[in-house]
Amino acid sequence: MSTKKSLPEISEQLFTRLQKENPNPTTELNYANPFELLIAVMLSAQATDKSVNKATGPLFKRANTARKMLNLGENALREYIKTIGLFNSKAKHVIATCAILVAQHRGQVPRDRAALEALPGVGRKTANVILNTAFGEPTIAVDTHIFRVANRTGLAPGKTPLAVEQKLLQVVPAKFQHDAHHWLILHGRYICVARKPRCGACVIEDLCGFQPKVYQ
Repeated sequence: MSTKKSLPEISEQLFTRLQKENPNPTTELNYANPFELLIAVMLSAQATDKSVNKATGPLFKRANTARKMLNLGENALREYIKTIGLFNSKAKHVIATCAILVAQHRGQVPRDRAALEALPGVGRKTANVILNTAFGEPTIAVDTHIFRVANRTGLAPGKTPLAVEQKLLQVVPAKFQHDAHHWLILHGRYICVARKPRCGACVIEDLCGFQPKVYQ
C-alpha cells in the first residue's frame, strides 16, 4: 500500500475508481428471487458461476421455490446439478435446507444471519451474499478473490476470511459498502487474478501495495 496517502484516502479513491468503472455491479449468478439466489450460491462453492448458471437454468424452470424443490427430491435434483463439483453433498444440503425453509420460514428465505447460517450448507460467506444481494444490506462476503485482493493490495490484510471481512468493514467508506463485495470479486476475477495479475490494466494500480507487479 502506498505510504504517500492515508488508508482512508486510498480506500476512498480505490472504490471511487471501481465505481466509475462499474456503477452498478452485481453477482454473475442468474436468479429471479431470493430463493433462487440462495440455491445458486450454495451450488457455487468450488464451482464457476458459469457452470452453476448452466445447471440452474433448467432447474429453476422446474423448481423455483422451496416447496417445489423439496417435492423434486434429492435424486432428481442430482440429475440437474451433476455437472457441478460436489453435487452429491450439495443436493443433500439443498433438500435439507428447503425442508427447513418450508417448516420454519413458510418457504421464504430469512433476512437474518443466524437463521441463514442455521441452514445446511450455508456458512457466513453465503449468508453475507444473501443479505447483501437479496436484501440490500452492507455486508461483505469474503471469497478467495476478495481475500486475495484485500491482502495483495494492502487494503485489508488478514490471515482468515473473517479477519479480512472485519477490516474491510472498517476501511470501506459507508457509501461504498453495499457494492464493495461485488467490485472486489469482479476485480479479483478479471484483473487481480491469482497467477498473473493484470497490473497494466488495473485502475487502482498506483494505490496498490503489491510489489512484484506484472505488466502485460
